[in-house]
Amino acid sequence: MTGLWTLFYKELLRFWKVSLQTVLSPLVTTLLYLLIFSHVLAAHVQVYPGVGYTSFLIPGLVMMAMLQNAYANSSSSLIQSKMAGNIVFLLLPPLAYWEFFAAYVAAAVVRGLVVGIGVGLAGLWFAPIAVSHPLWLVSFALAGCAMLGMLGIITALWAASYDQMAAVQNFLIMPLTFLSGVFYSIHSLPPFWQALSRYNPFFYMIDGFRYGFFGMSDVSPALGLSIVGGCCLALSLTTLALLKSGYKLRN
Repeated sequence: MTGLWTLFYKELLRFWKVSLQTVLSPLVTTLLYLLIFSHVLAAHVQVYPGVGYTSFLIPGLVMMAMLQNAYANSSSSLIQSKMAGNIVFLLLPPLAYWEFFAAYVAAAVVRGLVVGIGVGLAGLWFAPIAVSHPLWLVSFALAGCAMLGMLGIITALWAASYDQMAAVQNFLIMPLTFLSGVFYSIHSLPPFWQALSRYNPFFYMIDGFRYGFFGMSDVSPALGLSIVGGCCLALSLTTLALLKSGYKLRN
């Protein structure tokens, strides 16, 4: 287990050494979303009874920040190692593929949680929010960050250039995040778009995470967690299979 903990520690140091870019920058960006949308829509929109729009918005932005940063951590670390050629120093030690997987995913979860906690604490300056169901909140936070950490590994293994990495970020991760109910409830959408939103796994992560705060959601949190858990299982099996085969790492 020494190799696993060493690689995990190395990944923590990697993002913490540049915390201005990896932690503070996404924190400021997310708070700008909160400032602009809450100022424009707070007096015009109320999604849940007794819940102001700013309070409704904060959990969605927290989860969005966690997901994007968990993905960015694992994907950027692995693609940089591939492009620079120093991935060989991770392949030469007697590290099992599952240790490689666990270290990268755990570091992605930590970075996602650090950014999410920062956004949540800063959001308290805008509106008070209380946690109604902490176990649901923690479950969706961990599952969501782990899922995006795995997706980041898969993307970095597949990508042959930074352009391909950016394409996945810009044309898959960002649209799925913004169309997942961060800024609205899907019940405000036309029936066709409501039905389409239910095929977006990001929607269940954000909706379930929001349930942990307000005890209200667009779908059952149990259904949401089962879908997110199923996606995590599928991604974990895929990632482990790719790492075991050495896909685009040993050739």
